[in-house]
Amino acid sequence: MLWKPFDIVLLIILIVKCCSGDEYHSNQREIFRSQRYLRNEEERNSEYWINQAQESVKKHAARAEAHPGPSARNIVLFLGDGMSVPTLTAARTLLGQRNGRTGEEAELSFETFPTLGLAKTYCVDAQIADSACTATSYLCGVKTNRGTIGVTGTVERGDCPTSINPHNHVESIAAWALAEGRDAGIVTSARVTHASPAGAYARVAQRDWESDADVRKDGHDPTACPDIAYQLVHQHPGIDFKVILGGGRREFLPNNTVDEEGTFGKRLDGRNLIDEWQMDKIAKNVSNAFIWNRRQLLNINDQLPEYLLGLFEGSHLQYNMERNADTEPTLAELTETAIRSLSRNKNGFFLFVEGGRIDHAHHDNQATLALDETIELSAAVARAAELLDETDSLLVVTSDHAHVMAFNGYTHRGGDVLGPSDSLGDDGLPYMTLSYTNGPGYRAADAVGRVDVTKDKDFGSMQWLYPASVPLSSETHGGDDVAVFARGPHHAMFSGLYEQNVIPHLMAYAACIGPGKHVCDDS
Repeated sequence: MLWKPFDIVLLIILIVKCCSGDEYHSNQREIFRSQRYLRNEEERNSEYWINQAQESVKKHAARAEAHPGPSARNIVLFLGDGMSVPTLTAARTLLGQRNGRTGEEAELSFETFPTLGLAKTYCVDAQIADSACTATSYLCGVKTNRGTIGVTGTVERGDCPTSINPHNHVESIAAWALAEGRDAGIVTSARVTHASPAGAYARVAQRDWESDADVRKDGHDPTACPDIAYQLVHQHPGIDFKVILGGGRREFLPNNTVDEEGTFGKRLDGRNLIDEWQMDKIAKNVSNAFIWNRRQLLNINDQLPEYLLGLFEGSHLQYNMERNADTEPTLAELTETAIRSLSRNKNGFFLFVEGGRIDHAHHDNQATLALDETIELSAAVARAAELLDETDSLLVVTSDHAHVMAFNGYTHRGGDVLGPSDSLGDDGLPYMTLSYTNGPGYRAADAVGRVDVTKDKDFGSMQWLYPASVPLSSETHGGDDVAVFARGPHHAMFSGLYEQNVIPHLMAYAACIGPGKHVCDDS
C-alpha cells in the first residue's frame, strides 16, 4: 500500500489522540516549559487577586448608573466553553440562515442584554488559558495555574501535597451563596466532574483527577488528595448542591459496574458514589432522586425533590445534532428544571450553566457542531430569561477562553457561513469562510499544491473537519479576550475591560454575598 502524506499525518493524529488522557485537552509538546519565565510572585497568593478584584468592583460601582438599585436575589452564570467572539458572530449568522434570513443581522438571545464587557483570560502561569485555571477565576475570583482548580497559584499542576494545605484553597461563589442561606446548583453538557463545573466545588491540583483511578495513575493516594467526583458527593460545597445535572456517570461507578447505557465505571476503590449521594440525603431525611434520561427529567418536573442528581451519559452528553431525543435532554430543558428547583428558596440561589461541548467541537475542528452548541446555549439563556424576573435575577453570560477559528474572506451578504468563501486563493482553489490555525483538520499539500477541501467525500456533513494550518491532534485554545453579557440588577457593573477573576466579585457585589464590597453596604 502506498501511503500519501495526508494519510500519514492523519494516522499520527489518531494515534496521539487515542492515547491521550483527556481526549480534548491533552498536553501539547511544550518545548519552552522548562525555561525560565517572568512571574509576579504576588500572583501566587489569593489575597493579591481578591484585593485587585475589589478595587475593580469599587471603580465599577462608582460609575454604574444602576448603583442605588435593589440587590440580586438570584444569579445564573452561563458559560459557553470556548465561545470566542468569532464563534458568536458565526453562530448568530447560522441561526439567522436556519430561519431563512441572510443571517448576519440575527441575534443570539443574550446579545440583546443591555450590558457588554470584555474579560482577560490569561492565568498565573499561562498566556493562553485552559478551562481549569479560568474556572477558578470566574467562579472563585482568584487566578491560578493552568490545570488546577480551586487552589491558589502556589499549587503547581499535579502537586498533591501542596494542594492539601487549606491555606492554598479558595472558595467559589456557590459556597458564598450557600453561606447566606441561598441554594446552589450546576448544569453542564459535559461531565459534571469536568474542569468548568468543578470550579464551583472542587479543590484539586490536576483537572484530570476526575475519579480515584486518575489520582492513582499519577502515583498519588486518593485518600490524601480526593478525586473530583468524591469531592462533589462528600465535601462542601458540592454535598450541599440542590441540583447537579450533566454527564459523567463513569466517574461515580466502580470499574466492574456497567451503567444504564452500557458504559463501564472507572473507579478502583469499589465505591458507588451515586448510591452514596442518595444515602447521604436519606440520612438527612430530605427528598432526593437520581435520574439518567430525558423522560425521567420531564416527569420529575411535576414533583421536584429537594435534591436532584441527573447524570445522562457515561461521559459527556452527546452533541445536540447527534443526541437521542428520547433519552437525552437539551441544555434548555436541564436549565429549566434547575431553575424551577432552586427557585423554591425564598432567599434566592446561584446556578452555573455550561455549554461545554462548544469547546470539544472546536478542538476537533468541527465548526458546524461548535456553532450549533452555541445556539443551544442561546436557547438555554432565553429559557432562563423567561423564567426569571429581570428585577431580582442577574443573568451573566461569558466564556472561559477563546479558540482559533477564523471567520474570513469576502463573501456576499447572506453567503453560507458554513461554506466556502466567494473568493479563491492565489492558487485558484476555494477556501472556507471558517477555518482554524491548527488542529486535526490539517491537510498536507500534494504534489500539485494545496488540497481542494470542497471535494472531500464528507464535505458539508456535520462532522466534517474544517481546514487547519498546523497539524495537531487537538486544536488549541486562543488568547483573545472574551465577551461578558449581563442583564438584571446592577448589570451595568459588567461593562468595560477587566480581569476575568473580577466576574464573581461583581456578581457578589450585586447579590450581597461573599467577600468585599456589596451594593447593600450603601443602602
